[in-house]
Amino acid sequence: MKQVNALTTLCFVAVFALVIASCSKEGPAGPAGAAGPAGPAGPAGSAGPKGDTGVANVIYSTWLDATYIADTVHNGAVIDTIGFYYDATVPKLTNAILTTGEIKVYLNLGTAATPGIVPLPYFDPYFGISINPTFTTSLIDLYSNLNVSTYTDQTSGQKRQQWRYILIPGGKPARSAIDWNNYAEVKKYLNLPD
Repeated sequence: MKQVNALTTLCFVAVFALVIASCSKEGPAGPAGAAGPAGPAGPAGSAGPKGDTGVANVIYSTWLDATYIADTVHNGAVIDTIGFYYDATVPKLTNAILTTGEIKVYLNLGTAATPGIVPLPYFDPYFGISINPTFTTSLIDLYSNLNVSTYTDQTSGQKRQQWRYILIPGGKPARSAIDWNNYAEVKKYLNLPD
């Protein structure tokens, strides 16, 4: 009888093993289920590379030298100097910029190493200096009551009284929150190099 029980037990174990083995095989994949809710946002990625400096359509010059010419009147044999002028040809100063844009001119009373920048027109009551710009198509005229030509400082060997212009083409009319007479603000706003 013990042989029958041992044989029966062995058969049960064999059948059980076959049933388990046949159940472990996978069938074909079923259809996809509905999408679940979105998970939480992941951490922010790293910053991308810095882009090029943007100055839109702004046109600006480097610091330029100016040689003023005496503006004279002839009264018979007497020649009187009534002022000094400097005319600069600026081909990109168009009628469109004159009528819808902005033109700024600055004078560096100091040197490149130690600038002392003032906007034009400029009037200094202590030294009696007056410098005024006039703009026409392709031309910037600077007029002064004194000769304010660019010169090289004998002590430092650096140039003084250089000037530069900034031409800002018009876009759509709007008010600007920047003080256009403050060179540092303009330089920062327009991303201008020194």
